[in-house]
Amino acid sequence: QVQLVESGGGLVQPGGSLKLSCAASGFSLDNYAIGWFRQAPGKEREGLACIISDGNGYLVDSVKGRFTISRDNAKNTVYLQMNGLSPEDTAVYYCSTPSGRFYYLCPPLQHYEYENWGQGTQVTVSS
Repeated sequence: QVQLVESGGGLVQPGGSLKLSCAASGFSLDNYAIGWFRQAPGKEREGLACIISDGNGYLVDSVKGRFTISRDNAKNTVYLQMNGLSPEDTAVYYCSTPSGRFYYLCPPLQHYEYENWGQGTQVTVSS
């Protein structure tokens, strides 16, 4: 059973940092691309970043320069390092795998292109 578990969220002050983890259970992440998304109350799920097996990835413009996506295949985990956080970054953060047979590639960061969502981890940025 494919399962992803996000962790590392919490309450942080504006300007602070958090490092989120996405751990795989029941399968090896080695060959999978992984996407990170977030969803704020009342808003649609927003794609942030995606990374393929060899560590190449991309981030959307709104977080480029502040967020970094990385992975450690030996630990079966993908990370999202978030710096310079602002209240606008407050949301539940999710990781997921691409839908369909091209699971090793990063499709466009639209939520309907992904599946196997974790339960999410809450990030709250507030003073």
